[in-house]
Amino acid sequence: MEVINAIGRRKAAIARVYVKAGKGDITINKVDIKTYFPNELLQFVVRQPLNLLNVNEKYDIHVNLDGGGISGQAEALRLAIARAMVKIDADNKPALRANGFMTRDPREVERKKPGQPKARKRFQFSKR
Repeated sequence: MEVINAIGRRKAAIARVYVKAGKGDITINKVDIKTYFPNELLQFVVRQPLNLLNVNEKYDIHVNLDGGGISGQAEALRLAIARAMVKIDADNKPALRANGFMTRDPREVERKKPGQPKARKRFQFSKR
């Protein structure tokens, strides 16, 4: 099996994934996943598509992660892994879609408007 690559995005985070046959190692920016995501919940989020398809120990995954915060990065990585699993075998797509792993979350940060302190918050108003 050659190397399969896919991309996932969430908020400002971008995950580029390279998947090849192996023994289940996930390397993020040349660091092990347990070091990069010390939080067990974020590690679980990243591994969700692999656990669903029972291929946890089957592929080595190398990731370039950039931008955003840690939860956005974890969800971008989850989307990228799900897309790579579909490239490997198209029969995986219905199961991944049913669990919501194939949908790109479109929510982005709203821009700050002029004359306001934040995107929607207004400065205090008093008539007198």
